[in-house]
Amino acid sequence: MPLPEFNKIQQNKNAVPNWAKHMKDGEFISYEVTYKTKIYFDFFDEYTSPEGMTYYVFDPVKHGADPDGKYPVLMWLHGMSNATDGIKCIMCCGAEQYASPKYQLEMGGAFLIVPLAFEKRLEDGRIVGSWGDENYDYSPMLKGICDTVCENHNKNIGKKFIMGASAGGFMTWKMLEDHGNYFDGAIPIASRYVPDDETLDRLSESGVHLLIAHGRHDEMAVFDECIAPREEKLQSLKNCLCFFPEWVYNGDGGIASIDYGMEMGQHCMINWIQHNLMFDNGKSADERLPKGVTGWVKDISQK
Repeated sequence: MPLPEFNKIQQNKNAVPNWAKHMKDGEFISYEVTYKTKIYFDFFDEYTSPEGMTYYVFDPVKHGADPDGKYPVLMWLHGMSNATDGIKCIMCCGAEQYASPKYQLEMGGAFLIVPLAFEKRLEDGRIVGSWGDENYDYSPMLKGICDTVCENHNKNIGKKFIMGASAGGFMTWKMLEDHGNYFDGAIPIASRYVPDDETLDRLSESGVHLLIAHGRHDEMAVFDECIAPREEKLQSLKNCLCFFPEWVYNGDGGIASIDYGMEMGQHCMINWIQHNLMFDNGKSADERLPKGVTGWVKDISQK
């Protein structure tokens, strides 16, 4: 599908989105995340899989964690077009802030894996090679990458998680379909796709912990089309927390807007995940997540 090259155009910070008509008195639009970006790239090491897939790994032991400790492994799957930005994908997929000393401390340490799909931009702006591209069997490749990291750091490996937004949310669900018992936790974010009831029942019985995140004003994966028809089923799953907020916010408490000629602020739930689902004033986005995503990961890791 044609997508703008976001790093070559300027965000319109004066845009008034269509959804603004639903805002209440006292609410305001926020055009910027409040965490600093592109500062933890050097914490990741670059590798290449046997199939030629580039992936980045953050090793907590290399960055000061106890060499005898065990740490969860978090695989982050990017959205469409993000792989074309190379190492910047670490930021776009949501992983960067989880390499920060603060988040690492809150999780008790964690390995982070960021694989890049074989994406290419065609002359007409269409992106090919994304996670859902039928020309690539990504599922075994991604599991192979996770297996390799776990084998290389065997004595330090704890529970395994997979998470991703948009196209990465779709691929998160597909990985659970193919390798459900392999993962202990997963966060499908802003995904157009939800598995069928039989698959959801199987996942529910497998013991995998789910945090499903989707904004109700999502501009690209419309909630009423993608989630609402399945909401009752999703809410009924064991070990599942459905985070379906009215608004996606930035850390400053403003409703998130991102306009690059197309409005996508409410689709970018991944930015709020990188805020750890916490506001800058220390308030959590959901009372069920008093310590945010980092606390959710740590709690599951210790079960």
